Amino acid sequence: MQEKISAGSEHAPAVGPHADHGADHGADHRANNAEDRAAGHGPDPGADAGAGAATAGDAADASLLALACSVVDTEIEALEALKARIDDRFLRAAHSILDCRGRVVVLGMGKSGHIGSKIAATLASTGTPAFFVHPGEASHGDIGMVTAEDVVILISNSGETAELITLLPQLKRLGVPVICLTGNMQSTLAEAATEVLDVSVPREACPLGLAPTASTTATLAMGDALAVALTDRRGFSAEDFARSHPGGSLGRRLLLHVGDIQHTGSEVPRVSPETPVLMALLEMTSKGLGMTAVCDPDWRVLGVFTDGDLRRALDRRVDLQTTAVSALMTERFTGVSARMLAAEALRIMQEKRINALLVIRPDNTLEGVLNMHDMLRAGVV
Repeated sequence: MQEKISAGSEHAPAVGPHADHGADHGADHRANNAEDRAAGHGPDPGADAGAGAATAGDAADASLLALACSVVDTEIEALEALKARIDDRFLRAAHSILDCRGRVVVLGMGKSGHIGSKIAATLASTGTPAFFVHPGEASHGDIGMVTAEDVVILISNSGETAELITLLPQLKRLGVPVICLTGNMQSTLAEAATEVLDVSVPREACPLGLAPTASTTATLAMGDALAVALTDRRGFSAEDFARSHPGGSLGRRLLLHVGDIQHTGSEVPRVSPETPVLMALLEMTSKGLGMTAVCDPDWRVLGVFTDGDLRRALDRRVDLQTTAVSALMTERFTGVSARMLAAEALRIMQEKRINALLVIRPDNTLEGVLNMHDMLRAGVV
């Protein structure tokens, strides 16, 4: 009996004299394509898809970089426009702060508040006593922190911040000068302020024109301009700055004195001029400072004996047991005062290429020794 198989079945027999040849040819073609792809030849659909994804990724990255550069350009544009507004208004605001017998109180909401906090911190660290008060807290009692001796800086891009407007009657009653940094010169806060600084910008850097970006940069720059101008007028020095930054590296460089880190007392290597070189070497080794002072009985310094002096003595084959250290010491040595800044002592060490200095009193007696390692430990280097 002949079996009937439907035309759509996968078991349907080939029809016609060339059916087997066609099937074999198709199988061979597929096998060859697979081998070509395995060997790296011929089209690879997966590779094409990957290349397309990479191209799309590159385009997205290029767009990202372009937008970032556009942000910087927009903020540069805002700062360029700001320079023209450093004018008589700026001078009057600066003089109000210079004449202030109290402190500068800075207030702002949201992003303006963050900028205000930074401005207050910059003023305080550069010689103008200042602090930041949150407007929301001010209307619930913290306005009492403001006295009649103070100057108030209000920051609001719109000039219509409700939390700041609420405080105006109390500020008026106190009679304090009010400086407003705003982007709207016709606003409520601008009209109420004693002095107004225009920090408006042509546009925000945000593509939506919503997020404070260029406007906050301009406001911060205006605050920095005020702080630095006041610093210069007050004659604020690097040492003054260091006093308000005692924990920083600048504070250590500008406030730390030799006397704060020198070795004193029993830590100081010291021998008499008659001491044999070998004994002087033992003193150097026990104190671990690479040198020893040579002093008379009253501690007056006659010279210094260092590792370098020892090496020169060895080159000359000097008898270390019988030769007195006074015969090999360096009489022309560099000494410093305990009151000298450690940073200045470091400069002397670097210029003279030495690792230790004797600390000498005005009467030429030995007070201590300063070593390069002491500088490192103290963070002066």
